[in-house]
Amino acid sequence: MAVSLREYRARIKSTESMKKITRAMELIAASRIIKAQQRANAAAPYARELTRAVSAVATYSNVDHALTTEPASPDRAAVLVIASDRGLAGAYAANVLREAEGLVAKLQAEGKSVDLYVSGRKAEAYFKFRNRPVVKTWTGGSDQPTFEVAQEIGSTLIDAFLAGQELGAEGVHEVHLVSTRFLSMLRQEPQAVRLLPLEVVEGEAKPEPGDVLPLYEFEPSPEQVLDSLLPQYVVSRIWFSMLQAAASELAARQKAMKSATDNAQELIKKYTRIANQARQAGITQEISEIVGGVNALADATAAND
Repeated sequence: MAVSLREYRARIKSTESMKKITRAMELIAASRIIKAQQRANAAAPYARELTRAVSAVATYSNVDHALTTEPASPDRAAVLVIASDRGLAGAYAANVLREAEGLVAKLQAEGKSVDLYVSGRKAEAYFKFRNRPVVKTWTGGSDQPTFEVAQEIGSTLIDAFLAGQELGAEGVHEVHLVSTRFLSMLRQEPQAVRLLPLEVVEGEAKPEPGDVLPLYEFEPSPEQVLDSLLPQYVVSRIWFSMLQAAASELAARQKAMKSATDNAQELIKKYTRIANQARQAGITQEISEIVGGVNALADATAAND
């Protein structure tokens, strides 16, 4: 019984240590998620206004640009997967990778070969374990992304797409992005969107009578404006997706660590209750043995008399 009691006390001690770790990680995630949300909210107006500007040029200028022209027979696509560098975030990385696998399967069903670009060690390890080739990987700082990395990713994907527009050149005809959209602290959804060729949504619908439309003047020409705006648009989309993914990762980690802390507390209560029962059983057994010994001694003394 004493050995069993020592085992439960050791389990209680190890569970308490685990609880301290998960509680600390929960607090760290909670402190960082506020800043991550603020960064995502601060980037949203720029991305929205840039989308409007690109929409105005692409819709009303009637200019055929390499980044907006649909290829005649696309047979190669690039998929950028934005995941996390670390685990302990619940099903965050698994959901993104599941969405990416669905997109890859869809593209392959359409007869397209897929080039993978990944951001985050979890995605890198996932495809490496399955012997899936990855063209390029970016790791480090998934919960605190930098704009320089977003620019590098955007430039790499744009170069691959422009190379695909040339005859006989190695490149891709489509670029897709798989990341996580932050909706709330309790809800984050994986999403797959096509970056290139650009699918401009705003400005396609005809204005209603009486609507006040923004006026744009293009200098020096719509072609050169598109040359300048479209790369910035792609980079801003990637940057905004990275910021939302960072907020989603921190929210998922906070939720997972809170659940782990609560489970550890329940385990401590359970082991404490069992240890108390074991201790009480041991005391009862010792008392029974003492009483039994006293009774035996009393009986022996009475027999001698």
